[in-house]
Amino acid sequence: MALHRRIRDLKKRALLKLKRRLSEEILVLGDSHASIFHDPQLACRFQKSFFHVFNIGGATASGLANPNSVTRAYQTFRAALDDTTARQIIVMLGEVDTGFVIWYRAQKYNESVASVTDKAILTYTGFLLEIQARPARVICVSTPLPTIRDGNDWGEIANARKEVNTTQAERTRLTLHFNQQVAAFCREHDITFIDLDPESLGADGTVKSELLNPDPNDHHYAPDAYIRMLVEPLKQALEPLPAGFAHGK
Repeated sequence: MALHRRIRDLKKRALLKLKRRLSEEILVLGDSHASIFHDPQLACRFQKSFFHVFNIGGATASGLANPNSVTRAYQTFRAALDDTTARQIIVMLGEVDTGFVIWYRAQKYNESVASVTDKAILTYTGFLLEIQARPARVICVSTPLPTIRDGNDWGEIANARKEVNTTQAERTRLTLHFNQQVAAFCREHDITFIDLDPESLGADGTVKSELLNPDPNDHHYAPDAYIRMLVEPLKQALEPLPAGFAHGK
């Protein structure tokens, strides 16, 4: 049995290597929400491409400017960028910022939420420009809306964030503002922005219930619902690049 499993695993790896040789690499950089790009349901919709995903739990837009950040996300992303030949790069960060870090820093350092938000946006957009200097198309996906309900202090993420006293409605408004500002920057700098806010926002001003994960301890969107939202905008954004395309030249 062990030999059969070994042979099966070797076949899977060989098929994956073949697919990667015959397909277009799309590099994905993001926080834990970017793990959606690992989902086979999404991959099967893009059979001529493969997603090379670097998703780092806890990675923040704010932390990109900090060489001593706990996640060392910038260093990981930088290494991935230096190692890739991908001509299309997807970036998705910001949920940890708008859901926790911005509020925490404003509280800790006695700064306004607006000021801390502006710094996070400046760092994030600077990173997008850094990527755009490469010969690649940059695609930025909007930050997911907050899913942790008021009074929910169970589950690993909710428990870690409970010291920040903000309502889901407040966190949602900040996320919408964050996405609007990043979207405006992307329009000005010829960066593709996929805005999922209109489809994500419910009538009550918070995330639609159908996007909530079946596991109440999981703050990520329900995978099936998230993929349904992502597929068509991604197909439009990932159109074949013209020959000789080079943003950074």
